[in-house]
Amino acid sequence: MGEGAWLVGFLVAQRLAELGLAQWNTARLRAAGGFEFGASYYPLMVALHAFWLLGLWLLGHDRDIDRLWLAVFVLLQMGRLWVVAGLGRRWTTRVIVQPGAAPVACGPYRWLRHPNYAVVALEIAVVPLALGLPLFALVFSIANAVLLSWRIRVENRALAWAALAEPRTDGLPPATLANDGLRR
Repeated sequence: MGEGAWLVGFLVAQRLAELGLAQWNTARLRAAGGFEFGASYYPLMVALHAFWLLGLWLLGHDRDIDRLWLAVFVLLQMGRLWVVAGLGRRWTTRVIVQPGAAPVACGPYRWLRHPNYAVVALEIAVVPLALGLPLFALVFSIANAVLLSWRIRVENRALAWAALAEPRTDGLPPATLANDGLRR
């Protein structure tokens, strides 16, 4: 096995740890009255990332790592940590908002509306490039862009709804959201 196995192994361990944190935050947000938007499309995001990791392993585990792209990846990891720290207990892999909650405006969220998606989009390109897989980087970057265009619309709508919504005592969303893949 080459250096690529270490990089992909790190990514898998990182993503599994993040999924654990996301599950914990998701349960806590739902218990506090949070609503999920776009739940029906979430499996597509999971599939994209799972196939990305699988493809990186199959095609890149025995490859050397380009040091320049590795340095970019390390910078992206610092950005990833900043994003997660900025959202704190509101960070999750799902789109979950609480009625009446204002969007986060600290950390990288002071300058970008969706810094997490910027980091992820760059990672999806940079990691394959670090492993000498430019076509892989292109294909997954395009697929990710398609899904992110949908996800960002959903998240923007959810954030707008949360800012205007009154917390409800019955735990139900407004009827207009019932067909929006909304879950609690």
